[in-house]
Parts: sequence; C-alpha cells; structure tokens
Amino acid sequence: MATTAKTSAYALLLRGINVGGHRKVPMADLRALLAELGHGDVRTYLQSGNAVFTSATRDEDALATGIGQAIEKHFGFTVDCLVRSGPYLRAVVENCPFPAADLAGKQLHVTYFSERIGPERLASVDAAAFLPEEFRLGECELYLYAPDGLGRSKLAVALSRPGLTKGVVATTRNWNTAVKLAEMTGGHA
Repeated sequence: MATTAKTSAYALLLRGINVGGHRKVPMADLRALLAELGHGDVRTYLQSGNAVFTSATRDEDALATGIGQAIEKHFGFTVDCLVRSGPYLRAVVENCPFPAADLAGKQLHVTYFSERIGPERLASVDAAAFLPEEFRLGECELYLYAPDGLGRSKLAVALSRPGLTKGVVATTRNWNTAVKLAEMTGGHA
C-alpha cells in the first residue's frame, strides 16, 4: 500500500515583479510553473507575486531556491523569492503590535525578511522623527504603521535604505494581503 507524504501549505512571496511593466510574471504562468515543480493546490493572489501552494518539502529555503531557479530559467531573469508556512503567516497576523482591526489595510504593512534581523540594524533610524508613523520588529518581519499609506511614508523610505537589510531578502505586503495569505494557507497547516 502506497503512503502519501503529508503536505503543508506555503505562500510564495516574489519581490519586485510586474511593477511598471518590468519583470513580467503572468500569474497563470506562475501557477503552471509551480505545478510543474510538483507543488499542489496552487493558487495566486493579485498580480504582485503572491502564490499559495502545498508541498511535502519542509525546508522553506530549499523551496524558495528551487522556485527562484525555475523562474530564472523560465522567464529569463532572477527574482528574490521567500517561502513562508501557513502557521508562520498566521502568527504574523496574530502577533501584530498595532490595532489592525481599527486601521485601513493601506495603513499597515508587513515586510517579510529571509532571516531574522536584530534591532541593531535599525538603530540608526530615528523613529521619533517619523511620528505618527511607527515600526515594530517581529521574528522575521517588520510591521509598519503608515497612516497616509506606503506611497507617502517617509519612514518606509528610511527603513529601505541600502545597508539596513544588506544581505537579506525583504519584500513588503499591505495588511489586507498579509491577512489573505494567512487565510489562504490556513487549511493545510
């Protein structure tokens, strides 16, 4: 009798695709590519590089590396990829240090990092100078409260300076997307 390996749900977060007509990755092509790699229950969310899939592989870094290599081979350019588990994504939502229920989705953002960064990396950012904007560092994520939205956030610009996250893949999603990805991965954890 054949046994089936237990699968877990993951979200794939691609950085910097489909922006201004550059580095185009059609979501139908991304879904097909993930399925070709053997991942199941593949779905995408929006056009900004969010996909959900199941896999028997438990190594998020290995999944991200494999998907990144497949994207480069298929589309002809490199894309930073992060893969995060359903339980991790739910924890990000549950541990939000800001009153998410009281805020519009455009006011709250999560930057996901490829690894833990310590507060010393962000020590040069004078948080008081950017009030009422605020940020909080989580496990492998940063929460950003930007009351006027990300596009007008001076704190977001300061936090994205080269050097603060040197050597770390970072990609940001608004709160609505963070919640949706947690929901989409919730049934398979």
